Amino acid sequence: MLHINLHDNGQHLRFAPLTLTRPVGCLRMGIFTNEERWKVLIPSSDIGFTTEHYLQKRFKKNHEAIEVNACIIPTLKLAQEILELERDTMLMQDNIWIATKGTGERKKTYQNESLIIISTRWDLYAKNHEVLCLDYELITKNRISQKLSDSNRLIGPKELLFIEEGAVVEGSIINTVTGPVYIGKSAEVMEGTVIRGSLALGEHSTLKLSTKVYGATTIGPHCKVGGEVNNVIFQSFSNKGHDGFLGNSIIGEWCNLGADTNTSNLKNNYGNVSTYCYESSKEIDTDIQFMGLVMGDHSKCGINTMFNTATVVGVSCNIFGGDFPAKHIPSFSWGGKNLVPFKLEKAIEYANNMMNRRNLELSTEEVEILKYINAEKN
Repeated sequence: MLHINLHDNGQHLRFAPLTLTRPVGCLRMGIFTNEERWKVLIPSSDIGFTTEHYLQKRFKKNHEAIEVNACIIPTLKLAQEILELERDTMLMQDNIWIATKGTGERKKTYQNESLIIISTRWDLYAKNHEVLCLDYELITKNRISQKLSDSNRLIGPKELLFIEEGAVVEGSIINTVTGPVYIGKSAEVMEGTVIRGSLALGEHSTLKLSTKVYGATTIGPHCKVGGEVNNVIFQSFSNKGHDGFLGNSIIGEWCNLGADTNTSNLKNNYGNVSTYCYESSKEIDTDIQFMGLVMGDHSKCGINTMFNTATVVGVSCNIFGGDFPAKHIPSFSWGGKNLVPFKLEKAIEYANNMMNRRNLELSTEEVEILKYINAEKN
């Protein structure tokens, strides 16, 4: 068995608030997280994590393992290189560290291909199409899709549509000209839905009646999504069940967006956006024109919530009210324009209320993580 640790590589706060509750290697884009990708590429591998101390109890670290940069999207060629990596060797590409076995005193250049590297949280949606295409090829190779029923309309190559066992797709329009469409096990696409690839719909997830999805979107497992969605990533177990626009956004786990929630993803002057940065604890300029909402785990918003361009919502927030909320909402906040602290015990209670509907609850380790974030919130 090959032991691998996915190393945050000092990027923990770069991807916050999503990584306040998970290592970088557990971020979803395309179809998989990097943890899942490595298990597909090397089925016999044992995946651990080199991450922040307060996350380490839940996300265990392997001993005597190959350390792999968690910001690198792995491929079949890279997996083969890792399997053959000699002891005390560091694998590099363009002065970027890829992997280390032992001391790493010997340097080796990876030349097989140019690798996809995520370096900012908005890379998750900006590079999602490229990663989703790679994942689609990986998961569908030498496999046969379930048949698309005659109630649907397919535009584009049928080879770029894959429907897993148990999925239900009826009365929809699916366009694969712009990218592949992957429908996971026991997922459902309800009538009237219009899909323009690329799209990954995770297992047991649902696109509700007349949903419009386009622009390299990933909907992780156990999500319910409706309305208009453009270039968005849902991690898992989160809901946007009703009308409203969400674009160029990343939603964590166990989040809920109330009916008619809308997010601006473009400034009125069409300029590049600025957004809150957890590394510097202040707003920074970016070179990105389109940026909507990033929302940390266990956060929710009420009906008719309006989010400004490039809004950042932390972990365990409850947002509501008729005005635009602030562009940065710290973890454990309650309210809208005027925020007050969300008491830890109430936040834990509300999180469990949502999770209990799926017969789940916060583990001891997850509660400890929330306690740490609450103490260190910014």
